Amino acid sequence: MSDEPMPASVPAMPRLNRRMRMQWEETQNCYVLLYPEGMVRLNGSAGEILKCCDGVTSVEAIIATLEQKFNMPSLKTDVESLLAHAYEQDWIQ
Repeated sequence: MSDEPMPASVPAMPRLNRRMRMQWEETQNCYVLLYPEGMVRLNGSAGEILKCCDGVTSVEAIIATLEQKFNMPSLKTDVESLLAHAYEQDWIQ
C-alpha cells in the first residue's frame, strides 16, 4: 500500500462530468456512464466508487465509506487508481 498522494490533477472532491449520466442498466446488469458519444460499462468496483463522486465528498471520505461498507481495509490505492483513470478519461471533474 502506497502513502503517496494522488496525482494533483484529481480533484479533492470529485464529481461526475456534467455531460455524463450514471445509471443502473438492468439489461447489462451493471452501472453505465452515458454521454453524447456513447456509453461506458462499469465493473462493480468502478460503479461503487463513482456513485460516491458527488462534488461534496472528499476522496478520503469516499475511501473511508467504501472500506466500511465492504469491510475491507486498505482500499486507498485501488480507489485512487480508479479516480485517476476516471479523471484522465474525463468521467470526473
